[in-house]
Amino acid sequence: MKRVPLRSVLVAALLSGAGAVPSTSVLAAALAPTSYAMPNGDGQASGGSFNYWDAPYAPSSANNTVDGAALSGGLGKLTDGVVATLRWDFVSNDAGTGQYVGWLRRTTPDPLISFNFAGNVIIDSISIQLDNSGYGGVFAPSEILVDGVTQSFVAPTLGTVGSVIFSGLNLSGNTHSVQFRQAGDTWTFVSEISFDGRAEAPEPVSLALLGLGLTGIACARRRRH
Repeated sequence: MKRVPLRSVLVAALLSGAGAVPSTSVLAAALAPTSYAMPNGDGQASGGSFNYWDAPYAPSSANNTVDGAALSGGLGKLTDGVVATLRWDFVSNDAGTGQYVGWLRRTTPDPLISFNFAGNVIIDSISIQLDNSGYGGVFAPSEILVDGVTQSFVAPTLGTVGSVIFSGLNLSGNTHSVQFRQAGDTWTFVSEISFDGRAEAPEPVSLALLGLGLTGIACARRRRH
């Protein structure tokens, strides 16, 4: 009968089933994306009073100043830590460097934003700061999807700026998305999107078992010699 090396038996036993070391998670904290991809905001070319681009988006490109143009591989206003508390017209400008990114439904409908993270994470909650002033056709979106699933939410009181918070999500992966669906010929203005969650890590028990297995391999080798 063919002899199977002890090392192969131990490793196979440890990694069987899921095919990898099971994971758990550490305590929840703020999670910073490494990049996000989305259509740029719209502006004067679409009839806006100002330009509501993500002009600070870096690495920079010509797309930063084009209505609805694709942005990818960088970070910008939506994760810069600046949370707008005033109505859009008080904090916007022609250069597109104001505090909001704004999308007009007839130009850039239902914008989808995909956030990338360093390794697998578990998203516990997402906070979105937006304008629901109603001024100039700016309203909260009619629907918000997280990872493609519609989430129930309470918009800030009409006439105000505020946050929408989704909690208890428990979403796993290294890419997570937020999409805004709009109703009618309206603008959607978003200032900041932040995440709280946990980085996935190997379970301590699994690591201990792996250590015992490797110790067993070492002992078996010493006995053979």
